[in-house]
Amino acid sequence: MTGPAPVDRHSALPLPDTTRPAAAPRFWAIPQAGHWLLLGALLSVAVLALGLTAQLMPGFGAAELGVDQDLSQHHAAVLTAVAMALNVVFGPVAGAALIAAVALYIWVVRGALVKAVAFGLVASSGWVASEFFKIIVARQRPNPALLFDPLSPETGSNSFPSGHVSFSVALAFALYFLARGTRWANVAAFTGAATALVVAWSRLYVGVHYPTDVAASFLAASAAVVLLAGLWNRFAPRMLDRLPVPAIARSSRSSRSSRSSRSSRSSRSSRSKRK
Repeated sequence: MTGPAPVDRHSALPLPDTTRPAAAPRFWAIPQAGHWLLLGALLSVAVLALGLTAQLMPGFGAAELGVDQDLSQHHAAVLTAVAMALNVVFGPVAGAALIAAVALYIWVVRGALVKAVAFGLVASSGWVASEFFKIIVARQRPNPALLFDPLSPETGSNSFPSGHVSFSVALAFALYFLARGTRWANVAAFTGAATALVVAWSRLYVGVHYPTDVAASFLAASAAVVLLAGLWNRFAPRMLDRLPVPAIARSSRSSRSSRSSRSSRSSRSSRSKRK
């Protein structure tokens, strides 16, 4: 047990306790599912099963293309504007800027560096998952030449799953985790889920993904968040314990010590003058 803080016998002011280390960053736990490792593995297997089925089963892609073609025939100006806006907002550049802006606000304004890091990891995990599964499945995008009104023609083996949808799902999780326990939790959950569904529709409307692509994105992003939460809660506290005392904490402690020393000298000087 530690004794009371030392007191200056001339000023009666407690001196700074230099035996205690500066406070380490406070850990922020991410909500974790039970049996998270098994659940994450099952979700990942489901994504791979869906992707390989769509890739290898004859006629599967042709049947799905009919959905894109039907939407392509019924484009409307307002819907097109919404879909193209979502194409930019949930794209890599704007998405990265959005994550950085929110994380910076959490760190600088709210003073929660660990929470900012956790938010950034959760929000970006959807992209990481989508890129991982894209490499394995390597499914071609819908052929824009077969669409009646291709809005954003894209080619290449980047169709399964959708990066835009995966990001929107992971971002919804990240924002809900921030709002969890507050009056905004239900609003965040509903808004995030609705936004992810609208983004999924927009990818079909634009004609750059098949229905199974966007459906698998919900599974892929959920798998990434579940696995990340389990790993974060298990290993992040150990990493925080090993971090050195931040320089800002040492500076703050030194500043408090200096102020206490000046106050002590001032008190002794006043007492000497009265004598």
